[in-house]
Amino acid sequence: MTIGKPLPHDAAPLHVTGAARYTDDLPAPGHAVHLAFGLSTVAHARITGIDLSAVRAAPGVLAVLTAADFDEVPDCSPSIGDEPLLATGTVHYVGQPVFLVIAESHLAARRAARLGRIDHQELPATLTVEQAMAAGSRFEGGPVIWSRGDAAGAIAAAPHRIEGEIEVGGQEHFYLEGQVAMAVPGEGGDMHVLCSTQHPTEIQHKVAHALHRPMSMVRVEVRRMGGGFGGKESQGNALAIACAVAADRTGRPARMRYDRDDDMMITGKRHDLKIRYRAGFDDRGRIAGVEFDHLFRCGWSMDLSLPVADRAMLHADNAYHLPAVRIESHRLRTNTQSATAFRGFGGPQGVIGIERVMDHIAHALKADPLAVRRANYYAEAEGHAPGTGHRFAGPHSPGGPSAPPVPPPVPPLAPPEDISARMKGGIVLDSTHYGMTVEDCVLRAMTDRLTESADYAARRAAVDAWNAANPILKKGLALTPVKFGISFTLTHLNQAGALVHVYQDGSIHLNHGGTEMGQGLFQKVAQVAADVFGVTTDQVRITATDTQKVPNTSATAASSGSDLNGMATRAACLTLRDRIADHLAERHQARAEDVRFADGRVMVGGAAMSFAEAAASAYQARVSLSATGFYATPKLEWDRKAGRGRPFLYFAYGVAATEVVIDTLTGENRILRADILHDTGASLNPALDLGQVEGAYVQGAGWLTTEELVWDGKGRLATHAPSTYKIPTASDAPPVFNVALWGRPNREDTIGRSKAVGEPPFMLGISAFMALSDAVAACGDGTVYPDLQAPATAERVLAAINRVRGHV
Repeated sequence: MTIGKPLPHDAAPLHVTGAARYTDDLPAPGHAVHLAFGLSTVAHARITGIDLSAVRAAPGVLAVLTAADFDEVPDCSPSIGDEPLLATGTVHYVGQPVFLVIAESHLAARRAARLGRIDHQELPATLTVEQAMAAGSRFEGGPVIWSRGDAAGAIAAAPHRIEGEIEVGGQEHFYLEGQVAMAVPGEGGDMHVLCSTQHPTEIQHKVAHALHRPMSMVRVEVRRMGGGFGGKESQGNALAIACAVAADRTGRPARMRYDRDDDMMITGKRHDLKIRYRAGFDDRGRIAGVEFDHLFRCGWSMDLSLPVADRAMLHADNAYHLPAVRIESHRLRTNTQSATAFRGFGGPQGVIGIERVMDHIAHALKADPLAVRRANYYAEAEGHAPGTGHRFAGPHSPGGPSAPPVPPPVPPLAPPEDISARMKGGIVLDSTHYGMTVEDCVLRAMTDRLTESADYAARRAAVDAWNAANPILKKGLALTPVKFGISFTLTHLNQAGALVHVYQDGSIHLNHGGTEMGQGLFQKVAQVAADVFGVTTDQVRITATDTQKVPNTSATAASSGSDLNGMATRAACLTLRDRIADHLAERHQARAEDVRFADGRVMVGGAAMSFAEAAASAYQARVSLSATGFYATPKLEWDRKAGRGRPFLYFAYGVAATEVVIDTLTGENRILRADILHDTGASLNPALDLGQVEGAYVQGAGWLTTEELVWDGKGRLATHAPSTYKIPTASDAPPVFNVALWGRPNREDTIGRSKAVGEPPFMLGISAFMALSDAVAACGDGTVYPDLQAPATAERVLAAINRVRGHV
């Protein structure tokens, strides 16, 4: 068995030695040209004139293109066609491309691009969500509202109520390899595009449209990316289109890469937003009703804002059963970079809203936030643990002498005729606010395990004792869960293809539609193929993702890379294995089902041979050794407008406990320890999955602590370089970092019964933010809620300290 082995990343030796080749490392054919954009310097203006004489006269410049040089300006948008390659009369944000320089070198193109003179008639700029709300500047024409029950009535009738507001900042992707593309013209109008993208088929589609050619004439190839995090799902379109246009017009290969400053100025980031909330709850913190307003700053174009904001609404419950809920989502158009996909795709923004509510409720009740969270957890079906689930016929079972109290049963939300469908082992399962039954919740059991392994109770007491004795340095501790839905919410994207060849020497060549961005997808899929054939991964060769080999790929996103491409690869490999087995069974007068593939050998009818010998025998018998595989995720049904259905195949779960310390004089803070237990099902590769969990936690904590995006009053991004934008580094990771995998197989029929791991653990970093809130609360007398805002920079932590001390 190769599935489940902790094998290293397939390109790890290349990564650490610097031998891994990325798009900008690939040698371009002779006489390649290089490109750079000339950018807008104002947030919103009508272009009254462009003087490019100095640009054209600059050394090495071959041509300069503006919107006027196209009959139809190519579109870069992944959605509604509202992102022209070059500005068409009006600029909408600082950093928008206005003209394109084609030059002999990268440096010549960049220098020349700085020489353009653009005359503007400035227009009022909408920069903040408040300005956008006042102006009615939004996508979809109005807010999107999903609801269940009478939230307002439940809040009004509840014994206790809270309300508040939290600002949640955006996030720069900060992939180590920036945006880059190269286009090589072929004969007959063909175009070969090599680029750093998570979505080769979208690049293929946009380039074909720009060149007015069928997609079959455009080949897109991606060997690897130096990080993506969602920033290469749509943001690479402009570079690929520009290169293809330049290559087509000059007849020469064209290459373009953004320098870091340009990259951060041009490309979109994680959506920042403001969350307003109201909640009603009982004496134990159980929510009776909750209302959320999501005010998303989407930027100047739609991009992927609608599905991002939808997913925030889908994850507004996180791990908690909400009997009555109303979510109002505003997708606001502003004169800033067009916000785009980022790891979690809106899920983190939804999760932090409800986690803020839980924290606020606990403060209002002077209760341990963990007890409040547990009181609201979804019913747990798997394992039928004591004290879990809503039992239809009677009260909860006792949780034992050391178990936290469990809430009494709540009335089922479904009408009586639906009760049986939601029952499992006598437990009535909860459903989400969008109507999906939560069949696989394991959070109570996971929380029990983590509180024990992390020694939560003793550390909670130790933190309280520390804070009572230390006036300057205050500690905080928080344990937060995550429940994250796995599938694309745009249902037709939940499909994948694969192409597998077995050669007569027994070597295996594999292509699939997923892209490798450092996450180890290629190794996991190679393990799937090797497992089917009973060989080692050394015999499986995965080459670049290529639209000529596997067409109509979905983006490697939504944490679905292994789920989709692993299953498609397995289907192709099973087809080939069955062909070989049928041939050998006939030759050895045996049954095909008795042919065994294991340990590099094939056993049939008392004979044994190497896999290579079996492949050679099939080849000589004229058996086809090439096959395609296809997979479409089952059980999905989603009505976006109604906000009802089953948008996900399953949920992935996790819990994290984080301990922090703050300096009350400066607001400076540190993460001291993190303990994580994460659910990856039956892991395809525990080593890779542990790395994904660790990296996701640090990136999630960075989003909510050090990573601050700042725009000035003119819409200029002030934090557009590593000198001003602070991602977490190795020294910011907790010195005590305990990470474990839950290890229970997925109840759904996924590849190897595994679960997705890319995005869900990102939200475990929220525990760091909540621990900071806990530390700030310890600075006051408990009467004032800290109201910590995100990101919790030292300045914001200090402001929150002053707030709870009444110094504001």
